[in-house]
Amino acid sequence: MARLPYLTSKDLAPENRDVVSRDIWLNRVMAHSPGAARAFTDLGMYIRFGSKLDPRLRQLAIMQVGWLARNPYEWSHHVRIGIEFGCSDADIRAIAVESEGGASGLEPLARLVLLGAREMFAGAMSAGTFDALRPHLDPERLTDLVVTIAYYCGVVRLLATLEVEVEPDYQPFLEAYPLP
Repeated sequence: MARLPYLTSKDLAPENRDVVSRDIWLNRVMAHSPGAARAFTDLGMYIRFGSKLDPRLRQLAIMQVGWLARNPYEWSHHVRIGIEFGCSDADIRAIAVESEGGASGLEPLARLVLLGAREMFAGAMSAGTFDALRPHLDPERLTDLVVTIAYYCGVVRLLATLEVEVEPDYQPFLEAYPLP
């Protein structure tokens, strides 16, 4: 059970009901601070719908963070979203292989994105990885990649601290792609 109750629109003042318009448990727990919820959601929506970064690469980076954090909520949600944005079964399964230092069938750019996400999860992306990404991503896309990874490193910590549970609709994604 989450450390704070999951709020619904009935629990909120009319001017704050928008923060739970997308009825997921993360939003319902974040509704305790409507201002923070809006700011948090704004960046998340930019990452998902405004970023120039290729959606598949973006989702691979996010799933890499969820995998490393062993966060069922993040992992299940972004496996589902990743599939919607073009990630294949092989892409998703490659995250485990790459995380263990193995060579998956991913193309070199995807492998670099996953490496950058692993490095940032541990602290910061190395100069070598950043420089290796430069020929593939213009400065805007490279910045968007770094912002995406940094944001989701924060998201997994928020989810873990607030103990946000996985909604039943997302459980099948954990069963199909279990965390270690």
